[in-house]
Amino acid sequence: MQRREFITFVGGAAAAWPLAARSQHPVMPRIGLLAAPTAASYGPYVDAFRQGLKEAGYVEGQNVAIEYRWAEGQYERLPAMAADLVSHRVAVIVTIGGVPAALAAKAATSKIPIVFGVAEDPVKLGLVDSLARPNGNATGISMLTVELDRKCLELIHEVMPGAKSVAILLNPKNPQTASQVPETKAAAHALGLQLSVLNASSDTEIDIAYAAAMQQQVSALIIGADSFFHGRREQLVALAERHALPTIYRYREESTIGGLMSYGINLTNAYHLEGNYVGRLLKGELPADLPVQQSTSVELVINLKTAKTLGLTFPLTQLGRADEVIE
Repeated sequence: MQRREFITFVGGAAAAWPLAARSQHPVMPRIGLLAAPTAASYGPYVDAFRQGLKEAGYVEGQNVAIEYRWAEGQYERLPAMAADLVSHRVAVIVTIGGVPAALAAKAATSKIPIVFGVAEDPVKLGLVDSLARPNGNATGISMLTVELDRKCLELIHEVMPGAKSVAILLNPKNPQTASQVPETKAAAHALGLQLSVLNASSDTEIDIAYAAAMQQQVSALIIGADSFFHGRREQLVALAERHALPTIYRYREESTIGGLMSYGINLTNAYHLEGNYVGRLLKGELPADLPVQQSTSVELVINLKTAKTLGLTFPLTQLGRADEVIE
């Protein structure tokens, strides 16, 4: 071999070696995170998701990447965001913020595995064939928070036995609202309560809803289980304080910032479970073989400081059942 040919060969090989080495490195899998609420309001739950993912062997930035899509409470943006994640060929789509995100992901793909967290029966929603055998590309966590509306009414009735009318604030853009109304009205009727339904899907409409509640002279307000409301918890708690309206929320964070009381699912636990399921799918398990888990960690939080401001006294039996009492 001529010297010039040898130099050319070596130089060409040296240039090719790094490319060959790079091609042998495994491609880092990407998770598509489709979220209905705001990033700021759901940050702690994403941390819980990452922890569940870590326990399954995956750490963001080390051996897995996450592409985030936040709808900021504007549910109409979710279908396009889901389609965008599909076009990026993510390995798994995980949904945050309830039914709207889950339905958008399911409509966008029948092939990419989906892990959802919903406050409704996923079989009724068409996400899976059954809880035990999903039989499709989706599985996840069922929180069934709609079923807790009756309990919220009972809790309000206990602390305000003389109340005759209550209102519930719902988001009409949430698909689960339609099934929520008749069930909640039936529960209120059984307790001898008159129930008014208020709707809001924007900050301005929340203000209007509180004004309507005061005009109707309702004794108390229930905030529906919806990620949009949870993302506006500071606004909701401030309005309840301004109008001196006893309000029961669905998540503990509202009580910790001044809400009267909350009763609902522990979202941190639910999203931790989602992270674990995503990790199992990345390892090769199929969503059809992973049964839908039910998050049954329900907690009651009471804020005695707010109760004192409103002139309310909680029964000792109710205080005894509380998971946390804020004084």
